[in-house]
Amino acid sequence: MVGVDVFQMGHRPQRSDLLVIAGFIRPLVLLRGLQLGRPSLSRWSPALMMTVSGLVLEPLAWLQSLLIRRQLRAHRLPPDPIVVIGHWRSGTIYMHQLLASDPSAATARNSFMVAPQVGVLLHSLINSLLARLISATWPIHAVAWGPDDPQEDELCIAKLTIDTNMAGVAFPLDYIVHFQRSVVTMTRRFERLWLHVTQLTWLHAGAGRSHLLIKNPAHMARVPMVLKHFPQARFIFLEREPIDSIRSLVQVKQRMSGLIGLQPLPDQITQVEDIATAHHELMQAFEASRHLIPKGQLVEVAFSDLVRQPFDEVKRIYETLRLRSWDSAQAHIRQRIEQSATYQADPVVLERPAEQRLRELMGVG
Repeated sequence: MVGVDVFQMGHRPQRSDLLVIAGFIRPLVLLRGLQLGRPSLSRWSPALMMTVSGLVLEPLAWLQSLLIRRQLRAHRLPPDPIVVIGHWRSGTIYMHQLLASDPSAATARNSFMVAPQVGVLLHSLINSLLARLISATWPIHAVAWGPDDPQEDELCIAKLTIDTNMAGVAFPLDYIVHFQRSVVTMTRRFERLWLHVTQLTWLHAGAGRSHLLIKNPAHMARVPMVLKHFPQARFIFLEREPIDSIRSLVQVKQRMSGLIGLQPLPDQITQVEDIATAHHELMQAFEASRHLIPKGQLVEVAFSDLVRQPFDEVKRIYETLRLRSWDSAQAHIRQRIEQSATYQADPVVLERPAEQRLRELMGVG
């Protein structure tokens, strides 16, 4: 895949987009990454950007930690967050956007994700800088991309630890190794940092909000962890045909790794095999823990239904999960749907051998 323009069908990112997605990683995270993966010399540019930007912010990260310690202890998290799950490319981003348009919802947003270790301390400054610097369109998915657009918490946690699914994006040759290490299984450190990031999210965005919204496909394998800390957590599970989800994720993974990867991309057949394996293991993990979710705390949404009738599906979620903010939220949700009406998904076409391998793995003729 060397030399292939992975953004030929997407929106070519600006250098500032790279900084937002992969910059400001804490130095110890990079050091740990070097112990787990071997970067390629050809990827020195993103490696240098990650290193320098993280070092610049480190003194402020320590300052934020000292200043907000008492606030974190005093702030109590809502006991019943909304958690959006489902394999990547199954509609979780769109669902997150719609639910996050509710003025009563607090969620991680780009202005927090860029540097959660200083996101509370530099809240206003980061918002102002992002509004001027980043592209209007997210270069990976071609959706709206602004300081206040919602973002999954895995990207926030990845700035603080190497033990996330994003490690497999940074080191694409070892994708499945990092997936199995950080998603199917996880460390106690990850659990502590996830809870810390959740607390920071509420401190960053929770003022005047009634409920906490979390989106992360990897949490399909972490249902026991979520319920351990939030027994009343309410889950929204999105489902899509596996072959379509996997095919689309191959393209997205190519773009993400092409943007922030520290290794060259593997060939598409390898990517198909890795992602198909990860899909199977993620679904297995979810099915093994689905029974732990109490009755009335899980809503399932088909990707096709969300695309065809998004307003009705979101209304059904509010009714099923007994969310009380529908009256104030529905106009904002409808507006977000109208803004998305012009969205055109990029065509997903794999190389012929990769498509054939995908069909073999999925048992499709």
